Amino acid sequence: MGTANAPWWTLVLPDETRTAVIDANGTHPYGDLVQSSRRVAQTLLNGRSDLAGERVAYMVRPSHSHVSVQWGIWLSGGVAVPLCLTHPADELEYVLDDAEPSVVVCESVFADSLKPLVAARGRRWIDLDDASESTDGDLPTIAPERPALMIYTSGTTGRPKGVITTHGCIGAQIASLVEAWQWSPSDRTVLDLPLHHLHGVLNIVSCALASGATVEMHERFDAQTTWDRLASGEVTVYMAVPTIYRRLISFWESCAAAEQARLCKGASELRLMVSGSAALPIATIDRWREITGHILLERYGMSEIGMALSNPLDGERRAGSVGFALPGVEVRLIDEDGKEVGEGQPGEIQVRGETVFLEYWRRPDATRESFTDDGWFRTGDIATRVDARYRILGRSSVDILKSGGEKISALDIENVLLDHEDVDECAVIGLDDPEWGQRIVAAIVSPAPPTEAELRDWCRSKLAPFKIPKSIVAVEALPRNAMGKVVKASVVELFDS
Repeated sequence: MGTANAPWWTLVLPDETRTAVIDANGTHPYGDLVQSSRRVAQTLLNGRSDLAGERVAYMVRPSHSHVSVQWGIWLSGGVAVPLCLTHPADELEYVLDDAEPSVVVCESVFADSLKPLVAARGRRWIDLDDASESTDGDLPTIAPERPALMIYTSGTTGRPKGVITTHGCIGAQIASLVEAWQWSPSDRTVLDLPLHHLHGVLNIVSCALASGATVEMHERFDAQTTWDRLASGEVTVYMAVPTIYRRLISFWESCAAAEQARLCKGASELRLMVSGSAALPIATIDRWREITGHILLERYGMSEIGMALSNPLDGERRAGSVGFALPGVEVRLIDEDGKEVGEGQPGEIQVRGETVFLEYWRRPDATRESFTDDGWFRTGDIATRVDARYRILGRSSVDILKSGGEKISALDIENVLLDHEDVDECAVIGLDDPEWGQRIVAAIVSPAPPTEAELRDWCRSKLAPFKIPKSIVAVEALPRNAMGKVVKASVVELFDS
């Protein structure tokens, strides 16, 4: 039986009996994970020698089976295209039409909704329950430069684009984080994130399994379940988005004093807690530290580059900072004239190195425009750097506002609003205005909304006059995507209505 020449996953088996994944169906050792992946690969190949880069879409809940399908796609020479479990039909159709997978693998629970869409497009359908029982047969040799994964961007500023990442790129991204965050076989982590975005796929699952660690997979986030695991004394690493940390804080605050003490003690024993995928409000950092004693490690990355910046594992973590360049990653800040900026000056984050993606799927113009002539990827995010530490000001297209001739960070205003005890969530945007260029407005979520005058007075004590929102409205909820990022284009519609 042949084996794949993969950059990293063949190195994770010092002990095949060691637990790799714990899910709703039980405990699964590394040896079983490899064998089930080979069964998936043989099912996909179906007598062929190599899928040769064909896309394989799959819809499987977070589980041992999900990893088996992903690895099986890679072992067979395919490109893995994970589908969002909660997307409506029109969004699934968009991915199926854009990616044009030759095969779709689906867990039976999703078959009723997905199978008709696949049948209408004439694609091969594989029910996960019907995977081959055989692991016999040669597998192709997979060179590091071959495409491995297509993750669709969050779509917060436009239609999602397929980000193609190679096997070598994935290996480089994993190696960078394993070194920076010191993953080891003794680690155990909990997955509460979806597996169609890089945060869950790479930072949690791939880093853990590449290190011989254990991943406990939850099919969906539940605050009580997660708190019980964090307090168990068995978990060493936890990663989530700011929205989840806010929900964990709310649950803890609803508990009786004795239960709060139990949860605090257990969570304090983890070695690492990380937040990412969206801006982390300072109020959340402070409250989490009060409860658990942990200063959340904030990092910066995106689908196209993996992780680029991180606060240190050991050493000072500063609120509002995303730290330093990660191992193997080159980072620079460039102004609108294409020149590197000085200390404390804002500039676009540009990244170069082996961790950077290959291309946007079938979008050569977008790919070309995203890179400089000398190979730096233009992230579109604006930051400043002081003492080699980076501080994110926001995305140039939605978070850097231009009002009255001033450039203003929406994230700075949001942090001030979130400091108010009656504001749970907020989003600051700029609306087109003939006088100001953009009129700064804010939407807040609050159980007992303060008046607009009260919030403007609150901002006045902390912000320059030109940064104070001209209008503040209370809404029931902010529009968010599956990773908890606010979709600011949809926030504009709240004001239109």
